[in-house]
Amino acid sequence: MEYYLLSELIHQRASVFGKKEVIKSRNKETGIWDGISWMDFSSKISRLSEVMLEWGIAVEDKIGVYSQNMEECLTIDFAAFAIRGITVPMYATASATQIRYIIDETGLSLLFVGEQFQYDNACTVMQTCKSLKQLVILDKNVKIKDGDTQSIYFEEFISRKTSSAKAVLQRRQSVTEDDTVHILYTSGTMGESKGVILKHANYMEVLKIHDIRLNYLPKEGLSVCFLPLTHILEKAWSFYCLHRGYTLAINQDPREIQQTILEVRPQAMCSVPRFWEKVYAGVQEKIATSNPLIRKLFIHAIKTGEKFVFEYRNRKKKAPWTLRLMFNFYEKTVYRRLKKVIGIENGTIYPCAGAPLSDTINRFIQSVNIPLVYGYGLTETTATVTCFPQTGFTIGTVGKVMPNVAVKIGNDNEILIKGKTIMHGYYRKPEITAEAFTPDGWFRTGDAGYLTENNEIVLTDRIKDLYKTSNGKYIAPQQIEMKLSEDKYIETLVVIGDRRKYVTALIVPSFPDLESYAKAQHIDYRDIQELCNHPAIHALIASRIAPLQQELASFEQIKKFTIIPTAFSITSGELTDTLKLRRAVVQEKYKAAIESMYEENK
Repeated sequence: MEYYLLSELIHQRASVFGKKEVIKSRNKETGIWDGISWMDFSSKISRLSEVMLEWGIAVEDKIGVYSQNMEECLTIDFAAFAIRGITVPMYATASATQIRYIIDETGLSLLFVGEQFQYDNACTVMQTCKSLKQLVILDKNVKIKDGDTQSIYFEEFISRKTSSAKAVLQRRQSVTEDDTVHILYTSGTMGESKGVILKHANYMEVLKIHDIRLNYLPKEGLSVCFLPLTHILEKAWSFYCLHRGYTLAINQDPREIQQTILEVRPQAMCSVPRFWEKVYAGVQEKIATSNPLIRKLFIHAIKTGEKFVFEYRNRKKKAPWTLRLMFNFYEKTVYRRLKKVIGIENGTIYPCAGAPLSDTINRFIQSVNIPLVYGYGLTETTATVTCFPQTGFTIGTVGKVMPNVAVKIGNDNEILIKGKTIMHGYYRKPEITAEAFTPDGWFRTGDAGYLTENNEIVLTDRIKDLYKTSNGKYIAPQQIEMKLSEDKYIETLVVIGDRRKYVTALIVPSFPDLESYAKAQHIDYRDIQELCNHPAIHALIASRIAPLQQELASFEQIKKFTIIPTAFSITSGELTDTLKLRRAVVQEKYKAAIESMYEENK
């Protein structure tokens, strides 16, 4: 396999794949998936590079992208790389205040915006921002405000007459591995967002080490681009797919992902654990409501798959012929039917990372022959540090350390990393950058864990998230939350207990499941608030979490909980743009409810 700088990647692949489809997107008006060929994509990138250069983008100038997933997001990336520009992606859900911070810190002057929400926020920022000069609007349905002379639609922008083809080629030929390609801002769970500097060299290494680990993948395939392209997992995976010559199906609206999967039937798709948690909950509900015969068949199929996968295939051992026969039968019937309902019956790899995944759910997914590849990484490591190999993986770990990546355990069991995928620092934050590395150059992840004899990582928790009860016992909230969130009635669970006598929790229930239960049990209520406060609902949740806590030590078990009638969200501040929990925000917002659980008379 040949490896190219990102500035050359698309053009080189276009010379090989020509008229083959590289990207497809659902047309909002017709609902039909429209595609673009490698040759046309290459030409479009070159065209935009010329326009950007003539607009005034100099070497190392910053170009902002504030949009949901769209084909143009990738076009902008590769056009910028070709003229040695640096793209600065921003989450589509980010507020005006959040993008102002990024724009001010990077000093970017050109910003591409997606839909009306992003345009309106960007307009507000542009009124007082010194550096921002031009907005380019990707969605033609956006209504430009009266008096706005600094905005232009993408199609008009890219159609400008230019005479810079030669200058673009010269700039492109001068690109080196040390050129910066991105400043990716972290979601800021522990304070202000930090801009991670990633270079061509980082991505070159990503392509190489994934080719080694994923050498079993077929030559052709289609991957759904589901996670935000601002997220390092989706960004790095999409670049890897393009390196392999795969087609990318762009899912623009996260709410449409189930429809998208059913329509395109992908071989691959990056996701976070929440996606698979919902799949698991749906299957468990199906089993629970089936007639006894079907339920027995489901359970036997899962047990058969578990035995075949974990006792034989994963150990590279030949299974008894009777087990192979039964597994193949279920693969053509039960497993395939399950996967077909979701739209993943053609799957070859489904990378999953970004948060802890329950061992129970992971084992189940593997048992029904879904090729889930669980892994671990950070923005600062250009995504993957570890991931499951095709065989020989261990449930309970986040996978085997990637080739050419070094990992060791430091003080407080902190996971330390070295390798060519490690970032080159935080933008304009030299002191914080220095703190992120040990004196001898190891990157400090902030995650606690240990290495197994098979060079796999077991995560225990975020070091800063570890709680110490007033009795001196340490607890890892994420592990407890992951375990209890397996239940279908629990959407989100937040463990409380730092410097407290005992552990409590705030629980956001799955409202549809809660309402279905209330209907079945003839529970009367006027609104969700009253339903959450109902004694029968409290008893239900208590009965659901009790068996899930049996494996926890007594001091780790939740003694009291409060059911929250409102879902956590990005807009209300409890979640980051990558759907990670902002514990400080949650604890402050629900301070009264938390204190109530620790009152002596409660």
